[in-house]
Parts: sequence; C-alpha cells; structure tokens
Amino acid sequence: MADSEAGNERTPLLHQNRLSQLQHEQDEEASSIIASTVTKEEQQLAGSTIGERLPYNDYTTIDWLHDLVKDSYRFRYIQSRRGLRYTLLSLFDACSGWIAVIVIGGLTACVAFLVDIAVATVSDWKVGYCSGHPFRNREACCDAKNFTSVIAFAKSGVEECKEWHAWTNNYATSFAIYVGMALVFGIISSSATMMTKTYLPTASDNEQSVPASKPNNDDSDVPNITASTMSSTPAGKIMYMASGSGIPELKTLLSGFTIPSFLSLHVLLIKAFGAIFAVSTGMCLGKEGPFVHISTCVGYLIGNMFPKYRDNGRKMRELLSAACSSGLSVAFGAPIGGVLFSYEEISTYFPRKVLWRAFLCSATAAMVLRELNPTGTGKLVLFETNYGTEYKAVHYLVFSLLGVAGGIFGGLFCKLNLLWSRWFRSFALIRQNPVLEVGLVVLATALLQFPNPLTREPGDVIIKNLLVDCADNDKSKHAWVCRNEDTETSTNWKYVGWLIYGTLAKLVLTTITFGIKVPSGVIIPALDAGAFFGRLVGQLIGSISPGIFAMVGAAAFLAGVSRMTISLAVIMFELTGQLSYTIPHMLAILIAKWTADAISAEGVYDIAQTVLGHPFLDPDTAISIVRRTKLNVNVLVPPKRTMDGITVHVPPSNKVALGLLRGKLVALKERGLMDAGLVLVQTHGSSNVPVLQGYISQSELDFGLTKLVPTSSLPHSSDFQVRLLGQQVDDQVSPETLEIDLTPFVDRTPLSICAKAPLEYAVEMFSKLGLRYLCVTEEGTGALVGVIIKKRLVGYLEHLREHGNGDE
Repeated sequence: MADSEAGNERTPLLHQNRLSQLQHEQDEEASSIIASTVTKEEQQLAGSTIGERLPYNDYTTIDWLHDLVKDSYRFRYIQSRRGLRYTLLSLFDACSGWIAVIVIGGLTACVAFLVDIAVATVSDWKVGYCSGHPFRNREACCDAKNFTSVIAFAKSGVEECKEWHAWTNNYATSFAIYVGMALVFGIISSSATMMTKTYLPTASDNEQSVPASKPNNDDSDVPNITASTMSSTPAGKIMYMASGSGIPELKTLLSGFTIPSFLSLHVLLIKAFGAIFAVSTGMCLGKEGPFVHISTCVGYLIGNMFPKYRDNGRKMRELLSAACSSGLSVAFGAPIGGVLFSYEEISTYFPRKVLWRAFLCSATAAMVLRELNPTGTGKLVLFETNYGTEYKAVHYLVFSLLGVAGGIFGGLFCKLNLLWSRWFRSFALIRQNPVLEVGLVVLATALLQFPNPLTREPGDVIIKNLLVDCADNDKSKHAWVCRNEDTETSTNWKYVGWLIYGTLAKLVLTTITFGIKVPSGVIIPALDAGAFFGRLVGQLIGSISPGIFAMVGAAAFLAGVSRMTISLAVIMFELTGQLSYTIPHMLAILIAKWTADAISAEGVYDIAQTVLGHPFLDPDTAISIVRRTKLNVNVLVPPKRTMDGITVHVPPSNKVALGLLRGKLVALKERGLMDAGLVLVQTHGSSNVPVLQGYISQSELDFGLTKLVPTSSLPHSSDFQVRLLGQQVDDQVSPETLEIDLTPFVDRTPLSICAKAPLEYAVEMFSKLGLRYLCVTEEGTGALVGVIIKKRLVGYLEHLREHGNGDE
C-alpha cells in the first residue's frame, strides 16, 4: 500500500481506483462489511507483512505468532492515544485479566455449590427420602441428636433417624429400587448428553492422510492418499460435547486447536445437569473432571465479554488456563492443587502471568465455595483426618509396595480401557445407541455394588469412610468400617472379603465405565480403588492406622492412572489436611508413575485423546518418537497433486484472475482442507525457480472472495482481477477491469524450513512457536517444495507411533 494509506487509522482493504460506478458501490459495501467485522487493531495489520487474520473455522489451529503481533498492535494503539478516556481504557485493559479471573472463580464456585447439593440429594433418593424436606440429603436430614437406632448393614446398610425414611426395610425390595432408580438417573444423564451431539471433521482430514516413511513428491508415490484426496466428501466424526471429563478436549483446545461449541453456555448447562444424575447413579465416575470443563466454559463466556480476549485466540487461551484451575479447586477444596493441575496436566502455554492469574482464580473459587458451604462443615477440606500415630522408616517399604500396586493398576487400566473401548463399541448396536451402553454399565454397576455395604455409597462418601481413623475420632464409632475393625481377638475375615470385593469391583467397573457418553471423570474412581486396596493392606499392619495406607494407596492408584505427580501430592494434603504425610505420598506417587510408564507409555487422558481422535501435539512425546528415526522434514511434504492444488503462481503484475482463486477455494472445501490455504510463489529471471512470496489461509481467502466480492452484478469472473502481492506494476487500470486488493490478508513473512532438516526441527517449531503452517524449501536454491500444516504433522506422528519407527 501507499505510505499515506499505511499511516491512516483505518486502512481500506479495497484499493480505490478510477473504476466504474459498479466497483464504487462494491467498495462501499465491502468497507461496511469490514467495519463491522474487523477491529481497528486488525485493520492496522493491513500495513504489516504478517497479514490479516479472521476468526478461525471449525477444528483448526490458531496462529500463536500472529495473535502475539495482533495483541501488540492493540496495546500500542491504546498506549499511543492521549486523554482521560484512553487513560481509563489503558487502566481497564491492564486490570481486565484480574477482573475476569475473579468473576470466573466466583461463578465457578456458585455452579459447583449447586451441583454438589443436587448430587448429594439425588444420590440419596436411591435409598430413601427426608420427610418434610424432600430436597435434603440424608446427612442434612439426620444429625447426631436424631439417631434412634442403627440397623445392621447386612440388611440395609442405612443408618436411620427420625426424619429419614427408607423406601423399604426389605433387602430384596430396596435392592430393586436402588437398581431401578440408578437406571433412571443414567438414562436421564445420557439423554441430556445426547443433546450436545455435534459433527466435526476428524483429526486427520482427507489431505492429512499419513504418508509413507518417504517423501511424497509425485502421484505414484501416494498409494495411501489417492482415494481420499479424490473424494469430494470430507471425513468426519460425531462428538458429544458434554460427555466424559472434558480434560482431553481441553488439552487439545489449549494446545491451539479450535473445537466449535465446546465451551458454549448450552454445553455448560447440560454438563452440570448431566453430571448430577451421572454421579447419582453410583457408577465408577466422579464430577471432578466435569468441574474442570465447567470452569473453562465459565472462563470462555466471561472472556468473550472482554474484547482483549474475545478477538485474540492466544489471549483467550491464557484466560482459559487460569479458569481450569478453579474447576479442581472447587472439586476438591484444593486451590493450590488446582493451579498445579492446570500447569501440569492441561495447559501447553503457561507463562508466569498466567500462573498468578490462575492462583487468584483458584483462591477466589475456594473462598466463595467455603462461604457457600455445600458440605455443611464450614471447611474446605473434604476428607479431614487426624491420625494419632506417625509412620516409621519401616513403613516406607509398605508405601513403596502401594506405589508399585498403583502403577500396575494404572498401566493395566490404560491398556484395558483402550481395548475395551475399541472392542465393545465396535458393535453396531452399542456404537449407534450410546444410551444403551450407559444403561448396561449402570445395571452392571448397581448389581455389583449394592451387595457390598462399602461400595453402595457415592464415590466421595466411599473415600471418606475408608480414610476414617477409628482410634481418635469419636464420631467414627458409628462408622461401619470401625465397627468391623473393632475386634480384639481375631481378624474379621468377612470384612476383609468386602474390602477385596470392593477393590476388584472398582477395578473392573472403572475400566468399562470410563468413556461412556455421560459427564464423568476418572479421579474419584481411581481414588476409591486405591483407598480400598490401601485399607486392605492396612489390616496386615497393626502398628498404625489403616486409614494412612488407604490415603497413600488412593494417591498411588490415581498417579498410575493419570501420571500426575506434583499436583497430586499437593491435592492429597489439601484434601485430607495431613501435611505430615507428604513424603509417603511423594514416594508412592513417584513409584506408581515409574511403574505405570513401564507398562503403558501414556496416561488416561492421552489415551482418551487417541480414542476420541483429537489433534494434539505433545512436544515431549513427539520428540521421543522422531529421535529414534533418521527422518528429515521432506517426509511431510504433500504429494505433487496436493501442491499443485494449493500453489498460486503470481505473475509480475501481482494480480490473478478471480476465477482461478475461486476454483482453488472450492477444491479446498471439497477436500475438507479447513486448516490449509494457498501458498503464493513467483519466478524471477530465467531461473524458473518458484520463490516463496506469501501465504493466505482458506478462511481468509473465503472471506475475501465471498464477502468482499458480491456475486451479483459481476460482469465476468475473468474481468475481475485480484491483487495478492504488493503494488501493481502498471498503475493504468482499464475501466472495464474490476480489481480487489487482498494483500492485507496475505502473510508476507511465512516461516520456512529446509527439506533436508531433521524432523525434530519441525516438531520443535510447531510446538514451541505455535505455528499453524510451515513452508518447506529446497536446499541450495530456496525453491518452495511443500507446505506442512499442523494436523499433517500430528497425523504422521500418530502413524509412526502405531506402525513403528523404522529408520530410513
């Protein structure tokens, strides 16, 4: 553009020429569209070589580098203005992040309060009701002064009081009511989850089919992608946005990909509603994972109220990383653990300012939840314990054995859950009827868990009962666990049998439950299984309370499943209030992780990403895969047919025909290449070498050709010239020839890499710089030989992982 235009506050995307009245009207319409779609900061980017960016389309990756530059333009625009208005605007801009996380933390705590109260009430409806107060749970209905009798758990397992009424005292009838109510709750939860059904493209779209372990430079070299690239229907999949924990999707989203509607208000409401009934069924699942998804939804909705975050994908993900921490904070009453969980498990990009904002968000959520007091204790600690004995050096051996057991369980769980998911859901009846699968799992769970007095309760109540210290807690004398352990003469083998039964039931049921189409998490079930096993081991150790081993066993089993380390150790002492047992937790967690890694290289959330087919680039895993090979970047170069389709040879006039661009745009859409674009090349002199000049993404090209070029009243496409690179050589424009300027949409400085560079270079550039695409040039000449988009790299790494990493 001309220098005078570059200095204007609003740089027009349409170059003004002395054309006909028709073009003048089109310019006015285009200016109106741009004014309502593109912000002033974005319009300033038209004078930059980095190129304009518009909202990303479905399931694509954001451009971290461009969003960084875009935010710099926004910041400079505010700082360069003078006056009271802009001073206040600058102060608000500086404080907007802190204001946002405070609001997010408070709202997350309010949602968690409603869900906690509802879960406690609805779950108890399986066994009885509170007379006069039908929306009170059993604990709220009955306090200590109202107890009149205790009926043996061998009959009903329900402690009765004056206000609480069981449906029946007959064991068989209560069993039937329990199973029937669980089935109803499961159907309600799964049916609600079906309302978030969405069609999405697969992680590896048609063009992204994985090549062989050699460069695809001609048509004969692409036997595995020819059929797909010729298909006119892009591959796709069905996704239920509110199902599962949401953590695998959040990891994908925070790594830079866009999952449409995943953080919408609609999904938030159904996730909260579905989690209430899913947890109330008694299945081996928890609401902790869904809380993280819910808090991120709150963060997204609040972030959209601030232009600073709404218009910038990079900034929005900073806010979402902070919002994630509040979810685990309210789930466990663990504000510090929530921050560490977001850093360790979910976030890919976590700078220091995000750490501080996550700290504030998590603390706010914890403070608000404490005042709302859903548990009625007035404390954040959910499973407060006070063991009167200290562990000795000899007990380190027991803690280590618990770590080994937790690692074995975690590694086997990841493998067996993957095998179960692929086998059981391969049946057409199950695959096409997710509600049926939920009903079958609920039925199996209720039939297996009701006979055991320990597994009949919700997951968080199970942990609370298993961590109890029977020696020093007076209230624990009423606990069924303590009554069965209060034997001075011999071991209560019937009670030991219930502990073994509970451990095995949790292991099996958790394996078949994780992945079903209801809001669910795996944290509580893993803690339950570990607490059962730890309490069982504690029966053999008479010197200290068995609750200590239940507590350490719970941490070990969760570490084996999720591979959490630092965040889990902090969560456990925040969860129990037992800071003095941090060392046993750390020891068991480390050994569990090492053991589980030896069995299964990936944790449960990584496995879930593979099963769900989400694109995710884990730099550590990717580097470990490619470093065992001798592959170069040229293995990722698309085949010649693909490169011909996405390459535009721009003549010296820097203008091409509208019909050419529209044809290439249609081809991109037909093949489902939503994350791709067109690469612009020029030849200079007699060398005939295609030199890279720029790149324009499909979404921006689509905007330019559909919004800025009205299809009505156009003479002929061939008469419409589109300027792509810089100023035109010949300023004389024919009145019969219309022209539109798309140069602001072109990235004039695309990053490139040599085709002979090691593949690790490309992995590092995509993961560390957050690239959306990377151009590949020939060694020596600098000629363009290919373009790699992020999903192509992800697909190729998945191919190497599944089929081995043979050397070239």
